[in-house]
Amino acid sequence: MAFVFKNLTTETRELMQEEVHYDLERKCLYYSDRLSEHGKELYAQFLLKSIETGNEEALANSLVGCFNACYQRRNPKGGYSLVKMPSNAAQMLAEGEYNRFYIRALCRIALVNNKKLKIYRAKLSYNPRIESEMKIGQFVDAKTLLDDLRNNIGFETVLKIPQPNSGLSVELVD
Repeated sequence: MAFVFKNLTTETRELMQEEVHYDLERKCLYYSDRLSEHGKELYAQFLLKSIETGNEEALANSLVGCFNACYQRRNPKGGYSLVKMPSNAAQMLAEGEYNRFYIRALCRIALVNNKKLKIYRAKLSYNPRIESEMKIGQFVDAKTLLDDLRNNIGFETVLKIPQPNSGLSVELVD
């Protein structure tokens, strides 16, 4: 099931691409350690192409075959173990990162146009987490969110927006 990005316009796509280039220039674009070396070489190109003409599903399809067969996972009691790569690794990375760049673009639009950002469910969830459901309808400060997403590359952000696999995003409101 695809995300429904309510404000995905040409302007949004252009700003998303600017945000990818912002990260590339600062050498802080997120490259999952689950990606193979070949996948890391192609990732930025695939991300930019999916932003230009596609969506998170197009990115996921491009990333199939770009992951290692296994990855190291930290054990709660210390040390690491080798774990088989999840079959949905491409989808998880694509959804998370596409949504993050989408939100970053909307933050910039909100700041320029004096609009607000409201959290909504962008992807259907048959078993939503209570924490996610409680966030729906909340407003978030665009500058704070943009700074958070730019400074906390990868999965963990201070505001926990978006949360991995939550299906939540933001929309522009007056």
